[in-house]
Amino acid sequence: MIGQRQGIIVWLYSLKQAKMLRRFGNVHYVSRKLKYVVLYCDLEDTDALIQKISSYSFVKKVEPSYKPYLKMEFENSAPDKAKEYDYKMGI
Repeated sequence: MIGQRQGIIVWLYSLKQAKMLRRFGNVHYVSRKLKYVVLYCDLEDTDALIQKISSYSFVKKVEPSYKPYLKMEFENSAPDKAKEYDYKMGI
């Protein structure tokens, strides 16, 4: 089973070592233009992996994703009356 995961954004000087980051977690996306890699790992291992990855010479910067800590239930999300009327008409 997959537990809680967290994304790590790794900024690189060169993309030659992007394949090497696969051993730290699941590589989700590699941006060739901006030279960064989005990596997913377990939530418990995030701090240790950030320390380890940032120690490499080809890494410019490492940033954790804050999505697991955001509240996803929004307040005051009442639907718009005009849109509600259009949905009832079948448009």
